[in-house]
Amino acid sequence: MAVSRTRSVALVGVSGRIVEIEADVGNGLAGIHLIGLPDTALSEARERVRSAMVNSHYPWPDARITVSLFPASLPKRGSQFDLAIAIAILGAAGVVPADRIAEPFFLGELGLDGRLRPVRGILPAVLGAAKTGRATVAVPAANAREAALVPDVQVIPVKDLRQLVEWLRTGEAPPQLDLSPGEAALPTTEKPSVDLSDVVGQPIGRRALEVCAAGGHNLWMLGPPGTGKTLLAERLPTLLPDLPLEHALEVTAIQSVAGVLPTSSPLVVRPPFVSPHHTATAAAMVGGGSTVLRPGAVSLAHRGTLFLDEAPEFPRQVLDSLRQPLESGSVTVARAVGTLTFPARFTLILAANPCPCSQPAGPGQACACSPTVRRRYIGRLSGPLLDRIDVKVTVSQANKRELMADRRFVESSAVVAARVLAARERTAKRLDGTPWRTNAEVSSAELHARFWPSEAAMKPVSAGLDTGSLSARGLDRIVRVAWTLADLADKDRPGEDETTGALALWLGVGG
Repeated sequence: MAVSRTRSVALVGVSGRIVEIEADVGNGLAGIHLIGLPDTALSEARERVRSAMVNSHYPWPDARITVSLFPASLPKRGSQFDLAIAIAILGAAGVVPADRIAEPFFLGELGLDGRLRPVRGILPAVLGAAKTGRATVAVPAANAREAALVPDVQVIPVKDLRQLVEWLRTGEAPPQLDLSPGEAALPTTEKPSVDLSDVVGQPIGRRALEVCAAGGHNLWMLGPPGTGKTLLAERLPTLLPDLPLEHALEVTAIQSVAGVLPTSSPLVVRPPFVSPHHTATAAAMVGGGSTVLRPGAVSLAHRGTLFLDEAPEFPRQVLDSLRQPLESGSVTVARAVGTLTFPARFTLILAANPCPCSQPAGPGQACACSPTVRRRYIGRLSGPLLDRIDVKVTVSQANKRELMADRRFVESSAVVAARVLAARERTAKRLDGTPWRTNAEVSSAELHARFWPSEAAMKPVSAGLDTGSLSARGLDRIVRVAWTLADLADKDRPGEDETTGALALWLGVGG
């Protein structure tokens, strides 16, 4: 009987913190005592661990067992510590060599029969373990492909407690569960079921979508129902390139923590598309929770698109909660259980009808809403929020002649995506050595210092500055869109044509 030590990982938001687990089996009243700020799920690990050990035919020590989780000041939540606690107790009881369990990390929830069940957040947990150097991590077999995404980490897939104990005794991993190098890093990319060529009669909307895809700009579409606002928004992901590995790991970690990571493909390589219902609360939008803080819609849309259909129907509080993450690219959630910061850099698309009745207005049309009612309805979108929108488009109904004429100019998503990729490559080359990848991400200070257009190019927006109709934030966003237009046109710097086009897109009068 002695003290044994092993390691696990605690999740703090979407990052992993190393936790050292000590088990002491000694004299005293028989029982198990768990210390180190455990939550309810972790406190219940005592019964799961005991049953798993007994049902795996390992003796349960008839002694006082003390399990300590260090650092003691860090709150521990979740059931992923089950396996590490069981291994630490087995090490203290002499069932497994104590020197063999000191360095590896153990993650997973134990069933009463000893089976190892998958848990959330394996990827960020293994990333946290990898910071210590070349680590060895034992994980549930169902989480093995996700864990293997992290380079320079030896992953031990485990089906049950007995299998792991035998590996610790013999030093040989189960051959039938070995993962070939790089196997988990081969994601499957499904062909999209929608295409930009499906949207006919909205050339300005398609052009605005291309600009937003190339520069990562936010978009607002205003128009009556049935004009293609939702169709356009849903086709933005088809124009975006695959995520680079760094961003793919970020998105995968968030989805793993949230429990929405697809089991068929553990690495998310396509930009996410999140479209919450208009009844969503502020907590559902930015994240929260009473006991465990979870990422919200803005974080699930990280490196992708957040689409709010029928935007004025969302509560004003929910809409205004987007203002801070739109500026900073992250969201800080403060609750009684703690404060966490989640990444939240996304492209926002707002779609709105012009009035509550959602009927077309004009001669012979059915809309009877007064101008006051229409202004009040659109006024649900606050000025500060709209000031953070780079591109505004008014989508109108197309007649038969316009639909037939536009069919000759419709392009597929693949054609437009090629232009978007070329523009993004120009942007990446210009921003090489900086933390930004798109024009929308460039800081205001750097925009003024290095990327400000010439005085001649800025003439179209000078009048707005003189009259005060254009804010400093709006000016910066126009300049960013102008750079995107220049990248799409294969120009080294934006000229007067680009700033004029960017101003028109910002005002919502065309493009």
